[in-house]
Amino acid sequence: MPGRSFAPSERFVSEVTNNKLRPAYVFIGDEVFFRDHCRQALIQHLVPNDLRDFSLHDLDLSEVNLAEILDGARTPSLMAPFQVFFIRGVKNLYGRGSHAEEFAAIEQYVKDPNPAAVLIFVADHISIPADVRRMDMQDKERYERIRETLGEYCGMVELARVDESDGMRWVMERAQKEEVKIDQDAARELVDALGADMMLISSELEKLILYTGEKKRITLGDVETMVLAAKQRSLYELTEAISAKDKIKAVAVLDAMLATGEGEEAAIGHLYMLAKTFRQMLVISEKNVRDPKMIWQALWQGFRVPPFAAEDIIRQARRYKSRRELTRALKLIARADMALRSNAPSKRLVLEQLVMHLAEEPKAMTSEWMQDQLPV
Repeated sequence: MPGRSFAPSERFVSEVTNNKLRPAYVFIGDEVFFRDHCRQALIQHLVPNDLRDFSLHDLDLSEVNLAEILDGARTPSLMAPFQVFFIRGVKNLYGRGSHAEEFAAIEQYVKDPNPAAVLIFVADHISIPADVRRMDMQDKERYERIRETLGEYCGMVELARVDESDGMRWVMERAQKEEVKIDQDAARELVDALGADMMLISSELEKLILYTGEKKRITLGDVETMVLAAKQRSLYELTEAISAKDKIKAVAVLDAMLATGEGEEAAIGHLYMLAKTFRQMLVISEKNVRDPKMIWQALWQGFRVPPFAAEDIIRQARRYKSRRELTRALKLIARADMALRSNAPSKRLVLEQLVMHLAEEPKAMTSEWMQDQLPV
C-alpha cells in the first residue's frame, strides 16, 4: 500500500471483503476520495445492482429522526439480503440540548444489532489534515466529542488528508497497475499541483493514462500539459459569479463547464470542488485572512488553493458578511450531493438549481429551499 494515509480506509475495506463488519461505523473526516472508496466497497460486496433501491439508504439527521433510522435498521428487508444506511448530518447529535437519549439508543442498537444491516455515520463536518498536529482547534474538539461518544460503540474510520509522499506512491502504483510508467518528477508535480487532493489526483491520472496511449509513459511535460489549471479557473469563475450574486453569469459558467467532454458525469466532482472552495472561504473568513501571504498559514497542506487563485478566493470570501451565509451554502451543496447520489433523473437540473440558490441574495432565501428536497 502507498502509506499510512491510506491505512484506515483499507482496514475498513478489508473488513467488508472478509465479512467482518461491525454493526456501526463513523466515517470521520471530509476526504471524499476515501469516503467514496469505502462506499464503493460496501456497494460492490453487499448491495446487488438490481436491489439498490431497497438495500442502500442515504439519510440525513437534519431531516430524519434517529429513532426512525434505527427502527429501519432493525427491521429485516423482504427485498434486500443486506441493508446499508449512510447517515449524514452527524453534527445534529452535538447541537444544543441533551442528546443522551439518542446516544443511548445507538448503543442499545449496537448491543443487539440486525446482522443484515450496517450503519455508517458520516461526520464530514470535520477536516483532518495529513499532519494532525495542524488540526484546527474546533475540529479537534469535535473529533474528541465524537470519539468519546459514538466512538465508544462504533468503529472509527479516519478519512484524513493524504501526506504528499503517500500520494506520490499511490500515483506510481496506480499507473503501474495500468502498465504505465510515470516518472518520479511527474508524479511529484501531479501531487503538488493538486495540493495532494486525492479526488482530483485520481481523476487527472486517469486522463493522463489515456493521453499517453501506446507510449505507456507519463512525463513531467505530460503533467504540465494536461493538469487542470483551466478547469480550476472555471471553478473560481463560477464561485466569483456566485459570490457576486450574478445568477445569469453563474448559470452560464456552469453551462460551459457541463459542455466539456465529461458533461453531467462530472457532477459529483463539480459539487466536491464547490464544497471544498466554500469550506476554504469559511476558514478564510473566520481567520480574517486579508492577503495571499496569510492564506498559506490559514489553510493547511492538502487544503490550499493554487497560487493564481489566492487573491480571488480572499475577495470572494469577504463578500460573505457572516458565517451563517457560508454554512448555508455548504448545506445547500450537501443537499445537492444527496440528490445526485440518489440517482437524480437530471444531474444538470440539480446543479442548475443549486447554483441559482447559491447566487441568491440572503434576504431572498427562504426556509422553503432548506426544507424541500432537490429533485431526485
